[in-house]
Order: sequence, then C-alpha cells, then structure tokens
Amino acid sequence: MKFHSLTKMLTVGLIAVMTAALLAGCGSESSQKKFLNIATGGTAGTYYPIGGAMAEILNKEIPGMNASAQSTGATVANINMLKDNSVDLAIVQNDITYYAVNGTEMFQDKKVDNIRGIASLYPETCQFVTLDKSGIKSIKELKGKRVAVGAAGSGAEANARQILEAYGITYNDIDVQYLSFAEGASALKDGNVDAAFLTAGYPTSSVQDIASQNKVRLLPIDADKAEALIAKYPFYTKTTIPAGTYAGFDEDVPTISVMAMLVATDKVDDKMGYDIAKAIFTNLDRLQAAHSVGKLITKDTALKGMSLPMNAGAEKFFKE
Repeated sequence: MKFHSLTKMLTVGLIAVMTAALLAGCGSESSQKKFLNIATGGTAGTYYPIGGAMAEILNKEIPGMNASAQSTGATVANINMLKDNSVDLAIVQNDITYYAVNGTEMFQDKKVDNIRGIASLYPETCQFVTLDKSGIKSIKELKGKRVAVGAAGSGAEANARQILEAYGITYNDIDVQYLSFAEGASALKDGNVDAAFLTAGYPTSSVQDIASQNKVRLLPIDADKAEALIAKYPFYTKTTIPAGTYAGFDEDVPTISVMAMLVATDKVDDKMGYDIAKAIFTNLDRLQAAHSVGKLITKDTALKGMSLPMNAGAEKFFKE
C-alpha cells in the first residue's frame, strides 16, 4: 500500500514538473519581460514627447516589452548615459554623436565605442537670425559684428563655428558672444547682438517670438558652402526653410541641418534592433500625433545623415 502511494506521489510530482517546464518553454518568448529605458530631453522640448510615443509603440507592438521614456539633459547627457549603460536607447543629434564616436569636440579624448544607430528621425536646422533693420543679408557680412554663437561647448556652438569657418570667418573676426539661444534671442531684441545662432527644428518658438515683435531675417547658406561643409562633416544635410515660416519674412532660406536620431547601446542585439525599427516605422501616425515634427519622420529618410555604425538588425529593416 505504501509502495503504491509513493509511486503515485512521484508520478504526480513528475507530471507537475514536466507541465511547468512545458508551459515555461511555450511562454518563454512572450512572458519574458524586456526592459528598455529611452533617454530623451527636457519635458518642454521635442525629444520627450517623441520618446514617450516610441515607448508606447514598443510596448504595444513587441511582445513582453516594458519600455519607458525618461526626461534628461538631451544629447551630450544621453550619450554619456549610453556609454555607462544606464539607458538602452536615446534620441540624440547626429553631429554630437559623430563627435562622440570619433573622440572630437566636447568628446575630445573621451571616445564612445558602444553605440549603434537605429534610425535618423527629423532635421534640426541651423539658423542664423538677425533683425531686418541691421541690414545684414549674408553670413559673410557678419565679420566685425556681435554674434551669439550658442553656449560654450554646445553642439550649436560647434555648428556656428563650422559654418563661419566655411566663409573664412574665425572667432577672431567677430565679437563672439557665448550665449544660449534663449539668451541670444533676448540680446537680439535688446540690440546687444547683431545676429544669433541656433540649431533647432523649424518653426522655432523663440524665433517666432522675436518675429512677433520685430521684422527678422534668416541668413542663407550658399550651395557651394553647404556642399563643402557636408564633404568635411558628413552629418550635415541640405535644407530649405520655406518662405513664410516666420511672420513677416517671405523668402525661402537655403541652409543645412543636423538630424535628430535614435541610437542604442551595442547590448541591444540585432533582432531587437530590427523589431524596434519595424515597430516604430510601421506606426509613424503615433509619432505624428505626439508632436508636429513627427510628420518629418519617414522610412525614406531613416538613413539620412547616419553618422555612426548601425545596429545590423535596424539596417536590415530599412534595406528590405
């Protein structure tokens, strides 16, 4: 009797173990949680709502995904967080990413090797703004003028320096003012600078604010200068700001842009890279609903201005 009871208990136990193992095996792909942290930017900026929409898409489209977007200090901070593996994905500017992977500019002697491209997103446009009453109509006329070039060590300041250099202008040739664009905009309105520079998606609210009180002019970048800049700095792309983008200024403005892009650490494997790219770029309507720049995010431009090696899975998706 005891023998039969023991045999029965062992049989039941063995069946339970096998059933649990079978269930675990069947559910492993979908039941295992995948956690991804997405670094964005300040809550008032563009990166934060776009990153939030991306997290929602990934959670809905990828089984077992638990993605979350977090507010950060934007590109430079994001790249350092990727380097430390404290985030998995980040929205960044392609020029600053180029500096990071090549160990130049603000990443001089601090090269970052563990990041891979997922996709280029939308252009962030280089804009030299002046008041119409200044009489300045071209970048070459900035020689000898007071120019706000961006905060010292910022990505915008590097853009301004490179563009001026294409026109043969160094900081020795201007009265350089290291001001963020918010500060530069105030200085422009107050007559304390002659021109101010920013890198941002257009229309930019701070430029709209200036244009609501003053007639503004955006300075064009000539085609030959744009081509020279792109040849030297492959992260730049040609852009035209349409006439009427800012109140009272009805001229098309040829210029250049850097690209906002989505990048990942090299710990995001190729399959996950493919799944991320596919989920986002087959649900672009959700990005468009999150922010107006969403309409500029397309599969056709996802490799534009790619300034670092790509995740092989993401690259495969875009080349299918």
